Amino acid sequence: MSTKVIVVLGAANSPNGKLGTMAIERLEACYKLFTKEDLIVCTGGWGNHFNTTKQPHAFYAKEYLIKKGVENEAFLPFALSNNTVEDAVKVKEILAAILYDKLVIITSDFHLKRVQLIFDKIVKESNIEYCCVKSKMSKEERINVVKHENKALKKIQENGLYF
Repeated sequence: MSTKVIVVLGAANSPNGKLGTMAIERLEACYKLFTKEDLIVCTGGWGNHFNTTKQPHAFYAKEYLIKKGVENEAFLPFALSNNTVEDAVKVKEILAAILYDKLVIITSDFHLKRVQLIFDKIVKESNIEYCCVKSKMSKEERINVVKHENKALKKIQENGLYF
């Protein structure tokens, strides 16, 4: 039997722990892909830009999937990160302790290029598949996040990836 590990990259939640639309979109994609043989890693710790609660973002993500019917045994430890590079580094540490055949990384469409660049470099030993969720957002929001992504990608391309 082959083991697939699904990694759900974190997104924002409210100050009271309510998951934002982007987080829910990614978690719904995870739920649709998930089979009983799979394992799940939820990412996201704390950060002013996405989670200021006492619990890590990954806690709310796991809670959401459990309410959908995913059993607790399906979850690997949280990747308590506050950015995409940390996601990859912490996921690699978690994966070092298990045997698996395939890694599926779930993120949003606008974030995909940067995620691929980072995970292909850091978790390069893995058979990685990327699952890209079309994010529902206003045109103005999309312009801002694409601008941010392009800036972050350019910075990595110019300065390299530090981890």
